[in-house]
Amino acid sequence: MSNAPATPAVNASVKRTTTALVVGVLAVVFDTTIMSVALHSLSTQLHVPVSTIQWVTTGYVLALAATVPLSAWVQRLVGGKRAWMFALTLFLLGSVLCSLAWNAESLIAFRVVQGIGGGLMLPLLQTIVMQAAGGRNLGRVAAAVGLPAMLGPILGPAVGGIILNWLDWRWIFWVNVPFCVVGLFLAWRMLPRDARSTPRPRLDVAGMVLLLPALVALLLGLSNSAGGDGFGATDAWLPLAIGGILLAAFVVYALRRGDRALVDLRLLRHRSVWSGSALLFLSGLAAYGIMLLLPLYLQQLRGFDVLAAGLFLVPQGLGTLASRSLAGRLTDRLGARWVAVVGFAIVGAATIPFAFSTATTNEWLLMALLFVRGFGLGAIVMPLMVASFQGLASADIPHSSIITRTAQQLGGSFGTAVLAVILQSGLTAHATQGTSGVATAYDQGFWWSIGFTALAVVLSLALPGRPAPAPDAHTPGPEAPSADASAAPTPARSAV
Repeated sequence: MSNAPATPAVNASVKRTTTALVVGVLAVVFDTTIMSVALHSLSTQLHVPVSTIQWVTTGYVLALAATVPLSAWVQRLVGGKRAWMFALTLFLLGSVLCSLAWNAESLIAFRVVQGIGGGLMLPLLQTIVMQAAGGRNLGRVAAAVGLPAMLGPILGPAVGGIILNWLDWRWIFWVNVPFCVVGLFLAWRMLPRDARSTPRPRLDVAGMVLLLPALVALLLGLSNSAGGDGFGATDAWLPLAIGGILLAAFVVYALRRGDRALVDLRLLRHRSVWSGSALLFLSGLAAYGIMLLLPLYLQQLRGFDVLAAGLFLVPQGLGTLASRSLAGRLTDRLGARWVAVVGFAIVGAATIPFAFSTATTNEWLLMALLFVRGFGLGAIVMPLMVASFQGLASADIPHSSIITRTAQQLGGSFGTAVLAVILQSGLTAHATQGTSGVATAYDQGFWWSIGFTALAVVLSLALPGRPAPAPDAHTPGPEAPSADASAAPTPARSAV
């Protein structure tokens, strides 16, 4: 029998908070996954080239990235409940406006409104729930919070395909409305009241001027590097260089300013934060960048259409969903380290057969491998989320949310860009070999992903081990913990 101490049940207050937030964030998750299969149809129906309609996604991502660092300040200014309801209302407004767009330019502008709302919601989701949990049952709480991200890849592409096949494209955005409306009602009823923050927090304008353009420039450069010239294209390396300089300047500035900075980077001194953030970035290369390869592999090498490719990837989402609860419980009992090590190892092992696959590889075998790969992905998400907050005081959680969310977003974009360059290079080098040359190019991409996964397995050993029980672990939590507890720092309740 295991010597790990049993963990108490999640208290009712945390469950209510989690339920209210998860329903609202489903709008963001489904919107993102549905849009991933909608760009070609939007290009056709709005009579614009793909290069233009691509900004429907790019504009959203850039707005989201620029807003994430502001979430801690907004929460301290108005409180967690008000900040969440404001962000969800903004996303609802953007969704309705997108459905009413009259051309591509207006649709892109309204997607930016959505991105601003989503950029506030994602870090607030983690912050409010983790503060409410008070250092207890973080694995199971993270499993609940991560549920929307797991449902999205399962249902999103299918829902998007149904809408685009039988309904007008505007219904893509009306899907968000029920989640937003119900989410607002639940937030009003279930989220704890906000405590007043005194004194009123000041916005770090200098930090904002450095960090926000840095993130936008980096993501823009990574997005542009997916073209034929890769990182050598001027519209790729120039934004990357500018973003890198601004980011370096912000790091120097933030370390000097300490907790008065827009994002308190001193938290990276905690092993839990730097290791979790580094792995979230690396997971973009090791785990999620491959999501660029898989749909293209199915369409270009095996002749699938968009809807068929989306449905073919459903087993991976099911595998992720299957491991959700188990990964959460094991993280609470064993700690993040070994759960992440095993998760990355499963992802790498399940990806190896794709590096040997051809246009005639059995489809049922590939679907089974996708399920196993998804099972491993589910075991990665939980421990990394938990590790990033382990041992932190309540006041530090909003800043950790920003750091980890930014690392994950940059890692995903970087992973996609790197694998796109590798794939394009392989396709060019083997262009004269026909189908076998295409298969070789994809094999190279898969091998690079496997290599990054092996690196992630090693780095996972730096994650914190089994958490010590919280001092009041067997005492029911307060019925209504403050949603903006960051206003009043409290001692850390979870040891590394």
